[in-house]
Amino acid sequence: MENVTGLLRVRVVRGVNLAKRDAGDSDAYVVVLMGDQKLKTNVNKNSLNPEWNEDLNFCVSDPTQPLKIEIYDKDTLTQDDKMGDAELDIQQFMEAVKMGLADLPKGFVIETMRPSQQNCLAGDSTITSKDGTIAQDVVLQLRNVESGEVELQLLWVSVPGAPDF
Repeated sequence: MENVTGLLRVRVVRGVNLAKRDAGDSDAYVVVLMGDQKLKTNVNKNSLNPEWNEDLNFCVSDPTQPLKIEIYDKDTLTQDDKMGDAELDIQQFMEAVKMGLADLPKGFVIETMRPSQQNCLAGDSTITSKDGTIAQDVVLQLRNVESGEVELQLLWVSVPGAPDF
């Protein structure tokens, strides 16, 4: 990828109270998209409250692109059922990265994002310094579905020699 400024590590932590799509519990997995990059978690079988704790790494060349999250129920004989979607604007996170504040004390709150009609946040989300980098814990309310949330952790990974953005 040209002009990669760094990596955005998205840890897909867990789903909470996901919508039921099968007679039994669902076999859920998460697809995360950023621009033309698309990564997915493993399938977590038989749970409406799955825990993945999987890291997905995205090359960042355009810091204005949002993260798009889709959750599906894996089916064997039919098309996978959609269990909801969400979108996260990462521009405030990227602004904190640009400010070069990673060397602040661990846990220092750089900014707090609040839920609004323009985002899918389920509650306040803080952008903090963490172990020499920038991090953000996020809980997103799923759209286009009866219920469900997905919990993510964002972490900036610098790439040596990468251009500034």
